[in-house]
Amino acid sequence: MGVNELDKHEYITSIVNKYADMILRLALAHLGNLADAQDVCQEVYIKFFKHQRSFNDTEHEKAWIIRVTINACKDLIRSLWKKWFSPSKEVPLPNNHTENMEVVSLILMLPRKYRIVIHLYYYEGYKTAEIAELLNIKESTIRTQLKRAKELLKMKITGGFDDDDEK
Repeated sequence: MGVNELDKHEYITSIVNKYADMILRLALAHLGNLADAQDVCQEVYIKFFKHQRSFNDTEHEKAWIIRVTINACKDLIRSLWKKWFSPSKEVPLPNNHTENMEVVSLILMLPRKYRIVIHLYYYEGYKTAEIAELLNIKESTIRTQLKRAKELLKMKITGGFDDDDEK
């Protein structure tokens, strides 16, 4: 391996280490299926390294990766393969923080539109305006979705809710 190849290898390793958890969590929040989320992870990295974009700063880089992750999730949902075949058994969600497992499982029960905004707001730390820009949705819609998601979670924690058809 030459010096340039070594630098490239270190760069790739640093990018994967930096964003792997975020991409997987976001894809899992969007898709609700670990196997599909892992496929999306691979797809995002392929696009990232294939296109070799230059970014203004790390926030721009992170926003680009989030946008590509969301688009890859949408592409997977729309694919004929996904419509014809679905996993016979859900793969359990990996989580090193067992005390958060109950909350994570409740979030995964929410409709997709709520899971995404909850994830971006609470887990990634984005403000509603930033989420609106990432998802190309009005900021007021994001605030409404956050409010409704919190209400659904509260209902589930205090007494349960029926399954929604909007997953």
